[in-house]
Amino acid sequence: MALTEQDGYDERLQEFTGREVLQPRPGPDPVNVPMIRHWVEAMGDRNPIYLDETAARETGRAGIVAPASMTQAWTMPGYAATAARQDDGSGLGGLIALLAEGGYTSVVATDSEFAFHRELVVGDHVGVRETVESISPEKRTALGAGRFVTTRRTYLDQHGEVVAEQRWRMLWFRPEQPQAPKALRPRPAVNRDNAFWFEAAREHRLVIQRCSGCAALRHPPGPCCPRCGSYDWDTAEASGRGRVHSFVVSHHPRHPAFESPYLVALVELEEGTRLVANLVGVTPEEVVIDMPVALEWLDPDPGLTLPAFRPVTP
Repeated sequence: MALTEQDGYDERLQEFTGREVLQPRPGPDPVNVPMIRHWVEAMGDRNPIYLDETAARETGRAGIVAPASMTQAWTMPGYAATAARQDDGSGLGGLIALLAEGGYTSVVATDSEFAFHRELVVGDHVGVRETVESISPEKRTALGAGRFVTTRRTYLDQHGEVVAEQRWRMLWFRPEQPQAPKALRPRPAVNRDNAFWFEAAREHRLVIQRCSGCAALRHPPGPCCPRCGSYDWDTAEASGRGRVHSFVVSHHPRHPAFESPYLVALVELEEGTRLVANLVGVTPEEVVIDMPVALEWLDPDPGLTLPAFRPVTP
């Protein structure tokens, strides 16, 4: 059962609706020209009323004013002050902790609506109070299951007069855990000498290169017969039966496409050639030299087919 469906979680969460979670307190600094300068330079705002006293007075203002978009910035306490802020669980910290309890540990702002009552002037000291307006039921979103938390922020000057109001909505969500794509087995090195072998494997046929001159079988494939030197060849289809000539139990290096440990055997086919392949259907403790095995095809992904061998009763 999900946490949000037990222990009265929804009721506890809804208890924050209508509650003041942030009491008004002045921001760290009053409205000042250096901060305004940094802001307008960063924003590329060239309106002279923000930095030029004369230009501001020519518009009928008493002097320099701060951009309205800076209202929230004047109340931000900074990282150290935020970390040191005490919360008895009834305020904003308590709400965030309760959201985290439900798994809503990630957050993104969705929208903001501002109403400005007057412009801020140099020397104003702005504070903010915040009240929870609503907390939505759990919603499915592209980011994951979450809840929209809407608060109303009231911005006050040093005299307690309202200078702006803001409706602020955030999505607190339980992040989806993306499934990692299945790891593919390493690709074999295919060249002109061995391409025929892999093409046959895709058809679930185990073939052996055969010299057209002396009929000698050879594997791995090559351009020239090591017995007679002939460059002419065809193929013979193997029966798929053989015996374990040698084997290793591979523990390292680990690869996500394999379940470690896994068995790699050198199988001697009954036709006389040897082939390196995985052993399946057997534990490392059960493998013995000269164990009879039979062919089994592996299709680990659409682009790869490989032979493997399974023990058989003699």
